[in-house]
Parts: sequence; C-alpha cells; structure tokens
Amino acid sequence: MSEDTIQVFIDGVIRYFTHTSDKKVQVGTPYLADKESMPALDMTGIIGVSGPNRGCVYFSAPRILLKHLLLSIGEAQTNEDNMVDLVGEVANTIAGNARSILGETFMISIPIVVEGQPSAIHLPKNTRSYIIPITWKSYTAAIAICLSET
Repeated sequence: MSEDTIQVFIDGVIRYFTHTSDKKVQVGTPYLADKESMPALDMTGIIGVSGPNRGCVYFSAPRILLKHLLLSIGEAQTNEDNMVDLVGEVANTIAGNARSILGETFMISIPIVVEGQPSAIHLPKNTRSYIIPITWKSYTAAIAICLSET
C-alpha cells in the first residue's frame, strides 16, 4: 500500500473530526500491524472493500470515546444503540471519503459492528495491514487498513 493511500485515510479521519465540537484530533504515525496484535477496543465498525482493492477498513474505539463523540456532534442520547450506529458511521464515512479519492471502483460494504473486544480480528492473509492510531480528547482509537490489489 502506498503512502498516498494511507494519507487518504488519515485525511478522512481529520475530516471526520472537524465536524465535532472539539475538532482537535491527533493522528499518530501509521505502522505495519502484527497480525497477532491488531487493536480491537470496545466497539469496532468494519467495512469490507472489493474491486481492484480487496480487504477491509475498520474503526475501533472505547465506549467512552463514542459517548463523548455523540455529545460533541449534538446527540444527547448516548445509549448503546447510538454508540453502535456511530462506530459504524465513522468507519463508513472514512471509507466513503477514501472512495471519493480512490475512485468508484473502490467498492465498500455496509458497516458490520462488533461489540466487545474480540479475541482476534481476522484479516485477509498475505496482506499487509496498517494501523493509524488516533487520539481525541484523552481517548485513543484506531483505524486499520488491510487492502490488497487484485
């Protein structure tokens, strides 16, 4: 995966958080993931990718970040259902922004949300995965990008 492709996702994260009341998001240095230590926090929104690129993009965050993110976008109801919707929406928005840059052939699925910390998130084999660490307020989250070219 090229640096330019990774930058598309970084830009998507920054763009998403500019719509919050606290626009200050810190994006850490992307790193190559170890398949055995993929970050999986309290909730994870997963977007499948097909077309010339195959794999997935996911956003994983702790519940407390999601609760404060709901409040910062003007949603007073911070219940479990809204947090589930939000984690899927963040993943979908970031993947959708990437699609607008990478082209119409970058096909994305509807989000799948995994609640709780799964023992492992299985990603496509023989594909490098990159993690983009995110800090917003005092909370950490992550975007994972696992794409291969077909």
